[in-house]
Amino acid sequence: MGNYYLPKSRARDDRYMVSVEAYKHYHREGYLIVKGLLSTSDVAELYELAEQSRIQSLKQDAAADPDSKDPLKEEFAKATRIHMLSRQNAAAERGMLHPRIVDVTEALIGPDVLALQSMMFLNPPGKGGQGWHQDACYIKTHPDTLIGAWIALEEADEENGCLWVVPCSNHEPIYPPDGVGGGNVHALDAFRDLHAVQNVSHIDDEVNTLSKVVANYPPAIPVPLSPGDVLFFHSHLFHRSYPNRTTDRFRRSYVCHYCNARSWVPWDHDGYEGDSGNYRQILARGATHLPYSEPSFGTEVYLSDGEEAANSVTMMGMDNGMMMPMGMKKEEE
Repeated sequence: MGNYYLPKSRARDDRYMVSVEAYKHYHREGYLIVKGLLSTSDVAELYELAEQSRIQSLKQDAAADPDSKDPLKEEFAKATRIHMLSRQNAAAERGMLHPRIVDVTEALIGPDVLALQSMMFLNPPGKGGQGWHQDACYIKTHPDTLIGAWIALEEADEENGCLWVVPCSNHEPIYPPDGVGGGNVHALDAFRDLHAVQNVSHIDDEVNTLSKVVANYPPAIPVPLSPGDVLFFHSHLFHRSYPNRTTDRFRRSYVCHYCNARSWVPWDHDGYEGDSGNYRQILARGATHLPYSEPSFGTEVYLSDGEEAANSVTMMGMDNGMMMPMGMKKEEE
């Protein structure tokens, strides 16, 4: 005997409902743009956090490790991108767990959602930019359900370094990058011709060999966004950004990653014990049989409605292998 799982989160007045066409677009093209998903006040709170981070970064005079091969080492040294503010700041946690962002994520890769990572990007004039890469080469989930949400905090365009994507490249496997450890997305030796790539994320296409795979596709397209717009993108999608070419504009954005809460996650930005980092990730929607964390700053999350779950239909097996509700009886032979 068993129970059906009827996932349904607690009701809210401002719930965002994803259309079937939007769902199809995401899974076909590898990305989905949702215009105006966040309100002006939501954006203002995250923008203020970005400004606080920018002012704090001005106090830093750190130099990148000259021996590091990380193509993003300058960005981290100058704090123009900051990881995991959601573990340090209540506003950052609220942004990562924003119910309307999780609404879309729930529809695309749910119904159960773990919130994994947050990154604040400042991208001042002349800075920023990241070469071709696939996010799942950095954050592995099994089953492979990772998704990104790119939240624009101000106008993002080609001049100040908006994201560029390769439509339909989400159907590619993850090309294993040399020098990026932490396990593997695919089973070892599962593919006959899946080759490794070098220097992923490096901004120079001559150095970043993933660019050779990208070249098999039609030209990439820019994704300009306005404040409050959110780009959801598949973790296999080829994407990149270019340095901010302006002299007087930043490109502030907040980027978060999620996965299905039934996925095993042998990853955590700050490290983990044992063979899974699930216990460090926040359950943002639904339910899970795996360990999870709760919001550190008390941000409200909308998990499975317990009353709805209690009304799930109990099933029993029939002789022919089919299932029927417990209230029914087998016909006498």
